[in-house]
Amino acid sequence: MERVHANGWSGWVEWFKGLEARLDNYGRPAWLATMVVGFIVFWPIGLTILGYMLWSGRMGCWRKGERSRRWGARRESSGNTAFDGYREETLRRLEEERQAFAAFLQRLRDAKDKVEFDQFMAERQRDNSGSVST
Repeated sequence: MERVHANGWSGWVEWFKGLEARLDNYGRPAWLATMVVGFIVFWPIGLTILGYMLWSGRMGCWRKGERSRRWGARRESSGNTAFDGYREETLRRLEEERQAFAAFLQRLRDAKDKVEFDQFMAERQRDNSGSVST
C-alpha cells in the first residue's frame, strides 16, 4: 500500500518537473502567464505559483551578486582617470549636500517641536491660571 502512495507522488513530481522545464524554456513571460491563469482559475493556485517563482529566483528580484550598491560602495574604474576623478568628486559633493540637507531637515523638525511644545505649555499655563482663580 505504501509503495502505491510513493509512486503516486513521484508521478506528480515528474509531471511538475516537466512543466517547470517547459515553462523555463519560454522564460519569465510563460511563468507570469501561468501565474495569471492560476489566479483566474483559483486564487490559491496563482498565489502558490507566485510564491514558487519568488522562492526559486525565477522572478529575478533577488539574484545573487546583483544587489544594488550603496552610496559609499567602492566603484570600479571606467578606465578613464579624468572621468573617474570627476565622478568621485561629484559623488563626494552630493554626499556632503545630502548630509547638509539631512541636518537642515533635523533643525526644522527640532524647531517645529519646540514651537509645538511652547504652544502646549502656554495653553496649559493659561488653563491652569484660569482654573486657579475660580
